[in-house]
Amino acid sequence: MRPTVHQQLARTAFVATTATFLAACGGSDYYLPQLSAATPGTLISCTDLANKAALTNTTISSATLVAAGGLAVTGVTTPMPEHCLVKGEMNRRTSTVDGKTYAIGFEMRLPTAWNGRYFYQANGGIDGSVVTATGPNSGGAPETNALQMGFAVLSSDAGHSSPTPFWGVDPQARLDYGYQAVGSLTPMAKALIKTAYGKAPDRSYFGGCSNGGRHALVAAARYSDQYDGILAGAPGFHLPKAATAQLWKVQQYASIATSTVATGADAGLPDITSAVSSAEFKLVGSQITTKCDALDGLTDGIVSDVKACQTAFNIQTDVPTCTGARDGTCLTSAQKNVLANIYAGPKNSKNEALYANFYADPGIAGVNHTVWHYGNSLTRDPGAVAFIFTSPPSTQAAFEASTGLKYALAFNMETDYTKMFATDATYKESSWSFMTPPNETDLSALKNRGAKLLVYHGSADPIFSAADTAKWFDALQTANNGSSADFARYFVVPGMNHCSGGPATDQFDSLTNLVNWVEKGQAPDALVAKARGTGANVVNTELPTTWTAARTRPLCAYPKVARYNGSGDVESAASFSCK
Repeated sequence: MRPTVHQQLARTAFVATTATFLAACGGSDYYLPQLSAATPGTLISCTDLANKAALTNTTISSATLVAAGGLAVTGVTTPMPEHCLVKGEMNRRTSTVDGKTYAIGFEMRLPTAWNGRYFYQANGGIDGSVVTATGPNSGGAPETNALQMGFAVLSSDAGHSSPTPFWGVDPQARLDYGYQAVGSLTPMAKALIKTAYGKAPDRSYFGGCSNGGRHALVAAARYSDQYDGILAGAPGFHLPKAATAQLWKVQQYASIATSTVATGADAGLPDITSAVSSAEFKLVGSQITTKCDALDGLTDGIVSDVKACQTAFNIQTDVPTCTGARDGTCLTSAQKNVLANIYAGPKNSKNEALYANFYADPGIAGVNHTVWHYGNSLTRDPGAVAFIFTSPPSTQAAFEASTGLKYALAFNMETDYTKMFATDATYKESSWSFMTPPNETDLSALKNRGAKLLVYHGSADPIFSAADTAKWFDALQTANNGSSADFARYFVVPGMNHCSGGPATDQFDSLTNLVNWVEKGQAPDALVAKARGTGANVVNTELPTTWTAARTRPLCAYPKVARYNGSGDVESAASFSCK
């Protein structure tokens, strides 16, 4: 007997109420769809693609067949497969603001033996060059990549052909960099794939680290209908704030610098590298290890319980205070105060947070930490803030008449900071708007179609705060009634600096885990990560000498951490559990 209309309505109401109850109790979103697996294909067209493909506002400049092994990739010993290399550009135009010519440059590499999948390779920094489209699969010196795995891979310059920031004067170049280049490239790439293989990709993936991680989280919000799996590494999804925080760090270090720049345009200004020496950063890192190493159940040189360490470690009491000259075995009171400020995060005169705090982590001793705090803060960040993240932007003449150090020291965290939210008749969308996800905790469109998001971040990242990413993930969990793990997972890499490096097991394959989650329903509870010791494809020279070259560890899905089981080989991931 068929149910009556009233019975059907009652049944529907019961199912809806049950789903709501389970979600409220942190239950699983059991009703999320399971996406099917991709099916392979074979390249049927390469050198004639320029004539065959009907692509809007697109010019293909070349399409050539690359023999197997014809492309060498650092660290990847397995030969790259035979593939078609396509180069071109989209949306060529002349700016009405600066009179310069712009286009979205790209390359695609289409393997002859195709796995049915497409990978959008989101690149780092301020883009500006079309790097080789291989699809790195995350972590330090990956042993494989998307191209070697059989993906069709795209790489682009995000709408400008210069790695210098002066293109930020053009409003459309800003929007392309922020998100619109992805919107233009995605349908083009899929159409080209269909022409090359006779079918569109069955599954589409998006991945990158740093600014590439920002691109990934923006894509998760803006282009969730186009991508089935999104891989976001060290996501700088609050990049304008992080960049201005870099300038604030310069000001902090300058306040305790013990020497001045000797020559050049900055002569007489504080030499920020004299604020805290390499030996002193190593001292702090060793004291953090001493205080926090055992919190995860094993003294092994890895601080896995990063959050517990933030309470356990106090720079004021756990690092010796100098009573005489600085010799690398102590810090002065002024140094302690500055480092405490930097790790608490920038604040304005009202004590309002202007970016996130950073974790106290042994990776503070990493080379990459110094590169960002003492190098990029005086070069990359001043230019990015001046031309891309403030409206209106600086002029090239004014910027080049100054220096990065002078710009950073003069930057006002009260008045200049607010320019990232500003608009005017020319710059109609603020940098905060075009750089960030429009609603970073609403990923319902991605979730409801069965797509997945995998995020990883080094706990010792010196530019994009892993604490900021954790705060976002906590908010995402709240927005999804405790069930966000059904479609999004976050993995902290203890000790890792920005995207790789530091005293960390930083080599892992998150792309394979993401594909298995998307297409097989195998949600990753942990990623197995390796230390890159002697004999690795690319050796990490920052590993402690007490570690074996082959050390492995599980990277646990947040908020769990890897804890020693109490027995077994301490160098093996199998001896640890996520708890």
